[in-house]
Amino acid sequence: MNSLENIVSLCKRRGFIFPGSDVYGGMAGTWDYGPLGIMLKKKIMDAWWGYFVEQRDNMYGVDAAIIMNPKTWVASGHTATFADPLVECKECKSRFRADKIADGISESVTTEQFLATHTKCPVCGKENWGPIRKFNMMFKTHVGAVDDDSSIAYLRPETAQGIFTNYKNVIDTIYPNLPFGIAQQGKAFRNEISPRDFILRDRECTQMEIEYFVHPDTWQENFEKLLSENHHFLEKIMGLSKDKLHDYEVPADDRAHYSKRTVDFMFDYPNGQEELMGLAYRTDFDLANIERESGKSMEYRDKVTGETFIPHVIEPSIGVERLFLAILSNSYIEEEIDGNKRIVLKLPENLAPHKFCVSPLLKNKPELVAKAKEVYDQLRIKYTYVTWDDSGNIGKRYRKQDEIGTPKCIVVDFDTLEDNTVTVRDRDTTKQIRVDIADL
Repeated sequence: MNSLENIVSLCKRRGFIFPGSDVYGGMAGTWDYGPLGIMLKKKIMDAWWGYFVEQRDNMYGVDAAIIMNPKTWVASGHTATFADPLVECKECKSRFRADKIADGISESVTTEQFLATHTKCPVCGKENWGPIRKFNMMFKTHVGAVDDDSSIAYLRPETAQGIFTNYKNVIDTIYPNLPFGIAQQGKAFRNEISPRDFILRDRECTQMEIEYFVHPDTWQENFEKLLSENHHFLEKIMGLSKDKLHDYEVPADDRAHYSKRTVDFMFDYPNGQEELMGLAYRTDFDLANIERESGKSMEYRDKVTGETFIPHVIEPSIGVERLFLAILSNSYIEEEIDGNKRIVLKLPENLAPHKFCVSPLLKNKPELVAKAKEVYDQLRIKYTYVTWDDSGNIGKRYRKQDEIGTPKCIVVDFDTLEDNTVTVRDRDTTKQIRVDIADL
């Protein structure tokens, strides 16, 4: 069964994801990526960067600092509005996001609206709640030697502001034609009240964001173009099933304070439909606020017409962890073949941590091991992502490679020593064929 529990178990068992600080009992909302997990994560990020940045001549990358001048978060509105509705059970003192434990309410819920839902505490089962309070999710820290209000700073809650604060630097150094985009990948931090659902809602995440700068009159056509391109990326490059993706036109009351239009890409996760990514039309909200707070002009001068204006912005934003989990849940299969049950990750070949696994049929036969090492070395020259496995019998090796998503297993046997052919087994079909080593 494709359940979240089974996916979590596979991730820890096979070295994709471990609980953060596991040796000390863990820390809620934090996760560590193991040897296979970091390979899959890197391939996801590289594929996104290749599709949206490297293959285009109007997209530019930046890598901004995680700790920024606190004025950044005043201008962006995060200091005033980046908050979740916190509610505390008076009986057991447990705290929750009100909109996540009660049905049919939004983030703007009032105490009266929440109490009217007759929601019981998920921990103690009582119904004795305190008032709704707004809880700002930014992690606070101090910069410098003095620990007082003058040294307060924040870990960035999003990567977007690092792009906006570098907009003028890009204009001054590159002076690109409109429309153009600035892209960034990096860590963001959100002090979630109640992290949940594995890596779907955690306190430390990796974001991939683009701020696409356009003329105010052309935002609609550029919005539709980016909507289509992100669908192509998710379906054709990440391999997500089209029938599991759903566009949700976010109503005005539920949009972020900066947005005039937002489409959320919803995905059918094992635990239900959740947001995978968002596409937001931010108007000139951010640049206009930066101009006001900094006193520096954010205007763009059109090279042809000479017109000056503050560009408007369309933002595709996706969390790597949510995409990682979507790919895993989309690929996780439990099936029966020839009376035997197996778990297999049918990952797209461009994302699988290993492209090939090379094995000698028997590890106690030096001539087979030597030949298998020769095949392994040849493949490593052309394909970086090749692994070696001589543990257990060949059946156990196949089951292991199925679980970690390796598309092809190559086995060197005694026939190889005679005719220079190997057995190649396909992950998805389990079919085996003989292939000449030169044709691998």
